[in-house]
Amino acid sequence: MKADLTPQEYLAFKKFLQDACGILLGENKQYLAKSRLCRILEEHRFESLGALLEELQRPGRGGLREVVIDAMTTNETLWFRDNHPFRILQDKLLPEFADRKGNQPLRFWSAACSTGQEPYSVAMALEEFRRQRQGTLRDARITATDISQSVLEVARKGEYEMLATGRGGLSPERQKLFFQPSPNGGWQINAQLKKMVEFKLLNLLDRFVLGKFDVVMCRNVLIYFSGELKKDILTRIHATLNPGGYLILGASESLNGLSDLYEMVRCQPGIIYRKK
Repeated sequence: MKADLTPQEYLAFKKFLQDACGILLGENKQYLAKSRLCRILEEHRFESLGALLEELQRPGRGGLREVVIDAMTTNETLWFRDNHPFRILQDKLLPEFADRKGNQPLRFWSAACSTGQEPYSVAMALEEFRRQRQGTLRDARITATDISQSVLEVARKGEYEMLATGRGGLSPERQKLFFQPSPNGGWQINAQLKKMVEFKLLNLLDRFVLGKFDVVMCRNVLIYFSGELKKDILTRIHATLNPGGYLILGASESLNGLSDLYEMVRCQPGIIYRKK
C-alpha cells in the first residue's frame, strides 16, 4: 500500500463506507483507514486504496465488500457491558413484563451484537430471573443481529477464550452456571442459553423484517452514524416495538428530535426509552 492516502482516495472511501453501512468517518481518520485496510490491500495485491475502491464497484464483489466493512467495524464488546442496563432489565423490566404479560411471548432484539456477549448476557439475566420467579416468562427469545458474518459465526458457536470470559461483568458464579469447559481450552455457552438466541445478518441501513419486540438494545453503534441516519434507524426501530416496549441505547447516546415517538424513563442509574 502507498505510504499515504490521497485526499481524493480518502473522500471516496468515506463515501463508500457511509453508503455501505452508515459509518461516518471523521476528517482526520486517514490513519485508522490505512491501518485497518493495509492487510486487505496486501492480501489482494492492490497498489492503493483507489484500486481497492475500483474493484469494490465491480459486480460480484460482495465478499470483498464484506471483508472491508468487517475491517472497519469496531467489534468491541463485553459481558454485561456497563452493567446498569442489565440491572434495569432484572430489577424493572423483567418484573414488569412478568406481571403484565404473564407467559405471553417476550421478545428481545440485540442490534449490532458483535460476537454475542450482549445477547447471551440478556439470556443469563432472563434465566436468573426465571429461577427467582419460577413459572414466569417461559416463552422468551432473543434475536441478535450484526452486519459482520465473521463475528456472527463466533457468536453462533458460543465458544470464548478464557481471557474473553474474564472481562466485563461475568462473575465466577455466572461462568460456572452458564458455561462449560471446551476441548480447545476456552469456555462454551451452555445449550439452554444458545437455544434462546437466534443470530441473523443485518445491515441497520436495510429494511427490518424481524418481527415485533418488547425490548430493543441498540447500544454503542449509533455514535458512528450521521444525525440523519440515527433518526431514520430509531424511527424504524420504533415501528418494531410492541406497545409499551422499551429501547435501550448506549451510555453516550441519546434521542434527539424523536420525543413524539419515545418517552424518557429515568432509572437509578441510567435512562431508557418507552414507546409512545
